[in-house]
Amino acid sequence: MKKENNNARLHIGLFGRRNTGKSSVINRLTGQNLSIVSDIAGTTTDPVKKAVEIPGLGAVVVIDTAGIDDAGELGQQRINKSLQAVKQVDMAVVVLCENRFSNEEQQLVRQLQQLQVPFVFLHNKSDENPADKSFAKQLKENYDVDFVDFSAKTGENLDKLLQILQKNLPDSFNKLPPLFADKVKAGDMVLFITPIDTEAPAGRLILPQVQAIREALDFNCVAVVLKETEVKDFIEHTSIIPALVITDSQLFGKIDKMIPSDIPLTSFSILLARQKGNFKEFLKGTPQIDKLQNGDRVLIMESCTHHSTCDDIGRVKIPRWLHEYTGRTFEYDVLPGLTEPPRPISEYALVIQCGGCMITHRQLQNRIQIAIDAKVPITNYGMAIAYTKGSWKRSVEMFL
Repeated sequence: MKKENNNARLHIGLFGRRNTGKSSVINRLTGQNLSIVSDIAGTTTDPVKKAVEIPGLGAVVVIDTAGIDDAGELGQQRINKSLQAVKQVDMAVVVLCENRFSNEEQQLVRQLQQLQVPFVFLHNKSDENPADKSFAKQLKENYDVDFVDFSAKTGENLDKLLQILQKNLPDSFNKLPPLFADKVKAGDMVLFITPIDTEAPAGRLILPQVQAIREALDFNCVAVVLKETEVKDFIEHTSIIPALVITDSQLFGKIDKMIPSDIPLTSFSILLARQKGNFKEFLKGTPQIDKLQNGDRVLIMESCTHHSTCDDIGRVKIPRWLHEYTGRTFEYDVLPGLTEPPRPISEYALVIQCGGCMITHRQLQNRIQIAIDAKVPITNYGMAIAYTKGSWKRSVEMFL
């Protein structure tokens, strides 16, 4: 049985020239005054994200961007940020007005096409200057995308816009494969091992743990959640054998010894690598850990911003475990959020991507593609940790 994944929020970006009314479109689309609206060109200076509910689309993150025709040195920096935001969206609305489509729009559309981001054309301010039929026809024919003449001021064609957005939802959105449910059946016990340490958020579990437990319940499995300190007693005193054990990656070395070898064992991070990452490239890249040399540079790619602790998994533990495993010392760069690498990707001997639980499938794919294109070995947190702990083959064999 296969069930669609419903964890991700759809990210929609609005792109266009200054004063085409992108912010007004967002306010009309959401039914809220979320964005500052002004007749002064360039009011929006940086991409701004807003999480909202949109009828027919559900939970959405709308990204309002600066004009792609901004001027001056600062203006070019704003343009660059707007174009970088293309990598963060699942779909785009290209906002036009006054029947204008020139070099700036062409450059934007080329980037959307290169990244395979679905997009639609929205011609705004139809109450003042409606779209020419020939203009709309030419754009639809040249790019084979939908076109809507719209007025953010009056709401004209709002229903049509919502229908077009629903029609153009990317195939990957909400259709990710299960984390593990294709490997178990209803009634199976799935054992989740979740440490409560200095990195655990107060009063709750981390998102990958919540998602995995919810999937077990969705597929009518028996979900058992334990700390690592309770595992030994549980295995020894229960008569029900787990069909699958999922642990926090950093516990691989300890849990591998506790769980009988005939029971499948993997980690939350490896599940995310399979669901949202490029599992094939991760499998190929992980053994490159053995080939790292003293002084090699390693890029740690986090996909969220968080307060770093003294025992941070990406910044402290993984570098320590790599050193302990290889006996060598490496240079590290840490890339938080969705920022760009501080140096050319080709300068790295290895890239280690986190699970990516806080970003969408497209965002994660775009993030790791730069390493794949440059033929730089890439792995993820769970796989790299399993390799250094001697649990590599066991952690991935159920998915091969």
